[in-house]
Amino acid sequence: MRKSGILLPVSSLPSKYGIGCFSKEAYKFIDRLKEAGQAYWQILPLGPTSYGDSPYQSFSTFAGNPYFIDPEDLVARGYVTAEQCNAYDFGTDIHSVDYGKIYKSRFRLLKEAFDNSHIEEDARFQEFVQKNAYWLEDYALYMAVKDGFRGICWAAWEDDIKLRTPAAMDKYRRKYAREIAFYQFQQYLFQVQWEKLKTYANDNGIKIIGDIPIYVAFDSSDAWANPELFQFDEDCEPVAVAGCPPDAFSATGQLWGNPLYNWEHHKETGYAWWMQRLAACFERYDVVRIDHFRGFDAYYAIPYGEPTAEHGHWEQGPGYDIFRAMKEKLGEKEVIAEDLGFLTPSVIELVKKSGYPGMKILQFAFDSREESDYLPHNYIHNCVVYTGTHDNDTVMGWYDTLKGADKKLCDDYLRLKNADGEPIPREQIPWEFVRAAMSSVADMAIIPMQDYLGLGSEARINIPSTLGINWMWRMGNGDFTKELAGRIRSMTKLYGR
Repeated sequence: MRKSGILLPVSSLPSKYGIGCFSKEAYKFIDRLKEAGQAYWQILPLGPTSYGDSPYQSFSTFAGNPYFIDPEDLVARGYVTAEQCNAYDFGTDIHSVDYGKIYKSRFRLLKEAFDNSHIEEDARFQEFVQKNAYWLEDYALYMAVKDGFRGICWAAWEDDIKLRTPAAMDKYRRKYAREIAFYQFQQYLFQVQWEKLKTYANDNGIKIIGDIPIYVAFDSSDAWANPELFQFDEDCEPVAVAGCPPDAFSATGQLWGNPLYNWEHHKETGYAWWMQRLAACFERYDVVRIDHFRGFDAYYAIPYGEPTAEHGHWEQGPGYDIFRAMKEKLGEKEVIAEDLGFLTPSVIELVKKSGYPGMKILQFAFDSREESDYLPHNYIHNCVVYTGTHDNDTVMGWYDTLKGADKKLCDDYLRLKNADGEPIPREQIPWEFVRAAMSSVADMAIIPMQDYLGLGSEARINIPSTLGINWMWRMGNGDFTKELAGRIRSMTKLYGR
């Protein structure tokens, strides 16, 4: 069935608290999605972000980002006052997140709320802690100990707690009991607020598309608590780490640094940890986009300590076996396979065997040197088309850099010039990209919000392999107007979505 939706990270929502969160603006966005005739809201991973602020490098694959907790809900619960909320500096730029200010202020506000909450006496909180103990105990202890060691990575902790000796675990649980409860409190609030927002979306006909990164961060409770899951030596040091080989975009490749999985161990356990992880994702989201899907077929391993990705090699992943286990244990679920990049025949076969739709990116289509699978006339029904993703520039930003034969192909294909060879009005350009996506045979079309707003490179979410300039863009409070929703609805209806 033909459907469409909008891609907008939660952090990019408007809010008077410096970063998008589960506030009234999120509910208003859902209302607009409904008015616009959309069926999906796609977001980025919701985990707590670490240094660099990337949602793909999280302190836990199970936990939620405390930045997304709505302060106004804390006021409604009587945990803090509006005056206390407004006393903090969360940043003043309505179009950008100031992560430094958020980091310094958000946890202080949450700590005030925690101190006033008497949450330990709340039966629903206790039930939440018990239900999620399989990951929450390790995460809360990890964050408390990490704070105690001034934020350094667990690999640099004292050996007893780094290696999780029973005596050390008991010692630190006692020492940081209050801090552990504070981190549990954050996760409880996140979960309650998220479930309420997701229910509202579902009740209004909107499904949430979430995102699961294939890898976890080395600096995470996942790696610390489960070293047997990864390619670590006896001192819990990585043997090899993840990345991408050198290519046309990077002469030295991409060194991501994430720990690689010990796939033999995972297979021996029936992929038990992965099943827990995926089950948690399908509780949190309606549809799950599996990032770097090709890594399940084969993954690039770089010896630990190498300064670049140049000296890595390819290793075999679990292939279809993990998805067979997933279908047996969790049933048939809605999944999107992120199958971008250079695809070998075995990766193409894995996507096909899984039955999951792959991704088509319009910005990748206009290479004048060769016929592209990303051109809409080459699509199959079982795929998801995007004008661009969170890793791409906006359509306008990208188009402005297009040159020569590639630009001519794009202009001709999307009719960006009229019969006299004159360019169409600039504000119409992104709509022709949207039209190409919406009119294609792809079962699902997802458009980044920036492209509906006609924004340029200033609204780009992420530039891969860069630090300190990403994940910051925010939509203005009045940007998603009724008029814009009506225009989106008309095009959605025109193309049967």
